Amino acid sequence: MTLLFAFDMDEVIYDYDWRRRMAGLSELTGLPFQELRERWWIHPDGEMKAEAGGWRTGAEYLEAVNTALGVDVPGDAWLAARRDAMAPRPAVIAAIERAKQLGEVTMLTNNGAFIGENLHRLVPEVAELFGDGLRSTSYYGARKPDPAVFRSLLEAYDRDPGEVFFADDLAENVAGAASVGITAHQYRDAPGLRAAIEAFAAAHADLEGGPAGGADDPVNAER
Repeated sequence: MTLLFAFDMDEVIYDYDWRRRMAGLSELTGLPFQELRERWWIHPDGEMKAEAGGWRTGAEYLEAVNTALGVDVPGDAWLAARRDAMAPRPAVIAAIERAKQLGEVTMLTNNGAFIGENLHRLVPEVAELFGDGLRSTSYYGARKPDPAVFRSLLEAYDRDPGEVFFADDLAENVAGAASVGITAHQYRDAPGLRAAIEAFAAAHADLEGGPAGGADDPVNAER
């Protein structure tokens, strides 16, 4: 059995200043902050629909959002505005490196297909660490906290719920994962995340009668 560790992106692996992103997009489009929100972010046929897989490809997403905004924002500029609002958290990345020693890792972030297809460009600090596991919720056709997205995650990775650990900063997303039997941790700080990862792995090692790699593990002891 290989354990699966799933992690949210914003406010877990990365600091995310959404107001900074909106300011950048306002400059690109000439649209004020509130109008950007009304045309896309809080519109029923906007970002939340995209996060749930409303547009299956990045090209379809860009066409939809540019139509809604009435401005042709190039994909590279869209990504630059997003990346400019993000800052990596090294201690969390170290915890995820530890999780990868104990199993497989994947990302689960509420985002549409365009961001999903370009996560490797947005998160270069962890792109190699996650590999093919860089995924947005649009890939699964549902968004957090809908239990459907977590059921799709289990199906995609062919895992039983008890083999999966999930970390997110939002209580409702943690509850959504827990509702399908996944071990869910609400992120508050890197040490707490690291402890939760170790505890999850240790519990499974006890069940299987094997070592999980605790404080005596040379790699674990270094961090």
